[in-house]
Amino acid sequence: MPNSEAKYAAFIPRRILLVKLRHHGDMVLTTPVINRLRQHYPDAEIDVLLYKETRPILSEHPALSHIHVIDRTWKKQGIRYQLQQEYKLLKAVRARHYDLVINLADQWRSALLSLFTGAKVRLGFDYKKRRSPVWRAGHTGLVTTENHGILHTVEQNMSILSPLGISLENAQTSMHYSESDKAFCQQLLLKHKVTGGYIVIQPTSRWTFKCWDDEKFANVIDGLADTGLTIVMTAGPDKKELDMVRKIQDLTHNPQVISVAGQLSLTQLAAMIDGAKLFIGVDSAPMHMAAALNTPCVALFGPTKMQHWRPWGNNNTTLWAGDYAPLPAPDSIDTKTQQRYLHAIPVSDVIDAARSYLHD
Repeated sequence: MPNSEAKYAAFIPRRILLVKLRHHGDMVLTTPVINRLRQHYPDAEIDVLLYKETRPILSEHPALSHIHVIDRTWKKQGIRYQLQQEYKLLKAVRARHYDLVINLADQWRSALLSLFTGAKVRLGFDYKKRRSPVWRAGHTGLVTTENHGILHTVEQNMSILSPLGISLENAQTSMHYSESDKAFCQQLLLKHKVTGGYIVIQPTSRWTFKCWDDEKFANVIDGLADTGLTIVMTAGPDKKELDMVRKIQDLTHNPQVISVAGQLSLTQLAAMIDGAKLFIGVDSAPMHMAAALNTPCVALFGPTKMQHWRPWGNNNTTLWAGDYAPLPAPDSIDTKTQQRYLHAIPVSDVIDAARSYLHD
């Protein structure tokens, strides 16, 4: 890396704030930045600012000292309440006296908050849509996004560390859970009389267009019956997701299927996935969690930007519907559609991919 890039290489921060305001999967993909900051600055305290609902993704991360949250329900309580909460947040952030802010967010408020910290070094991305005096004022350094189109989200995130002279190589995601999460899963499996190995299948996404056919998932479950492994089906607590799991279960003939759909917190789900021989699922946060836990993973993708969102790591197989039939451009999708664009992926290929990980 050229020295001109490593503008702050000699800088040793005591307290670091990382900002990311996005979805659950995005939070898993910020962990390589956290992990590398911990390696590079072993004595620094690292804090994170995120949306409240994504907190569980990072709640057990051993490198973090404090997690600040923005609750998106504040605005439902009225403008006065929202302003009070925003003020409390700003006060709490300011009181931490950060030396370094790593702003991975693209919202205006993140630039203003970054400025408000008073941190000596404040790094953000030079987003085309944010080229303005306000965005520049929020940061002491802006990192190019020119090559983001060809980079995985992990690589995009890691690039923000280049001005600090930190290595961007061998970035690894991670997902953490507690001993009590592990114990909860063990008890749940015992309750369902699961004593041997198991496969986790999460067929759901909150977006239907990212889902595969219920019948095909049922066929995969039946096709893996001879492995002797129990199939543990998981999903979020949303009614639509629970209905999908129930329907798949009704369609299967494999007697070794249990559903814990809607019964696990995100950290408990992590523990369940970590204990599995294999994870099969669609483009979703649990898929990123499986990759982060290094559980073998078969991921089914449709019209998503696979270059950005495929599972990170080497212990996974991605099956893309676009290899079997034409797909619409990702940016043209109506995300509320009920159409399932993964339909073209054949059952046999999913079973073959699954079996390739099950040779013990």
